[in-house]
Amino acid sequence: MDLRALLMGIAFALMWSSAFTSARMIVADAPPLMALALRFLISGLIGISIAAALGQKMRLTRAQWRATVVFGICQNALYLGFNFVAMQWVEASLAAIVASTMPLLVALAGWLVFGERLRPLGYAGLAAGMIGVAIIMGSRVSGGVDLTGLLFCGIGVLALTFATLSVRGASSGGNLLMVVGLQMLVGSSLLAVVAVATETWAVTYSLRLGLAFTYTTLVPGLLATWIWFLMVERIGAVRAAAFHFLNPFFGVAIAALLLGESLTHWDVIGALVIAAGILAVQMSRVARLT
Repeated sequence: MDLRALLMGIAFALMWSSAFTSARMIVADAPPLMALALRFLISGLIGISIAAALGQKMRLTRAQWRATVVFGICQNALYLGFNFVAMQWVEASLAAIVASTMPLLVALAGWLVFGERLRPLGYAGLAAGMIGVAIIMGSRVSGGVDLTGLLFCGIGVLALTFATLSVRGASSGGNLLMVVGLQMLVGSSLLAVVAVATETWAVTYSLRLGLAFTYTTLVPGLLATWIWFLMVERIGAVRAAAFHFLNPFFGVAIAALLLGESLTHWDVIGALVIAAGILAVQMSRVARLT
């Protein structure tokens, strides 16, 4: 892995982890699904416009169209939709930790569903990840966490896992920024339908809301997704997913710094165990491919 890929991975992890904190700020002042649909509409139109200016076309391959639709539905509409709703009731740090288990779920699905064999280090990583989740969930549940919000986070990460399994088709064939923009419009369309049916436009306008919405739209929404596709194209999905081991730490640190969320020693221990498990799984999978 070269230096450019390393820097891209760290930048992606920071952007991806920060999205939970900015989302928590947004849902405090605006209806979550309407805000998310608007965010994806703006991000998607900006992405498509920049892609067109760069000479990229909507002439995608069949695999790209399929992956774009699946990614738009599973990541943008389901994963982020459930997370935005959940963060009305759960803290950003908890949502970030649950979402960070995605690489473990991808590896588990590969083992159970597709029969992919792991090295002993990989199985140890899966076990460590499960132990880390149990540590955090046990502490949070006993502390009175909202179970509906926790369930929504769980459903969201399952959708994200499925989206990640489909990403390889979207990262081949060029036109990456066009793909990013289109899959955001897919998510925006679905979220808008649900939002109109279930929410009312009740917004408390504030500087914090404006800054959080702008940041979420441009940085985690557009830039981080584009960098993710570039990483997958450059170093492959397995190596790119290794950077998710940084997310538990970044997620809880950013939430504590900007939102003042309190963290127990069990949260810190659980996040470190999950991070170690993710790293072990990804190191095992990279070794298997070399």
